[in-house]
Amino acid sequence: MNGARSRLELLRRIQALEFTAIDLNLFLDTHPRERRALEDYNRVVRELAAAKREYEEAYGPLVNFGHAPSPDGWRWIDEPWPWEVEN
Repeated sequence: MNGARSRLELLRRIQALEFTAIDLNLFLDTHPRERRALEDYNRVVRELAAAKREYEEAYGPLVNFGHAPSPDGWRWIDEPWPWEVEN
C-alpha cells in the first residue's frame, strides 16, 4: 500500500483517539482549569482529525452525512463499510 497504514490499523487508531478524546472531555467537564488535560485534549483532537482524513482519503467516508467529501464518485456504498471490516 505504498507505506500507507492498513485499513484496520487506521480504524483502530481512530477508535483509540475517539475514546481518549471522550475521556478527556469528561475529565475537563469536572476539572475545567486543568491546563495539561486541555492541552492533551487539543492534541488528541488534532491527531483524530488527521487520522480520519488519512482514512477517508485512502478508503472513503467513515460516516454518510456530510463530514467527508466524495471526490471520486459516491464511495459510501463501497464495501466493506467501516463497521464491517474484519479483524
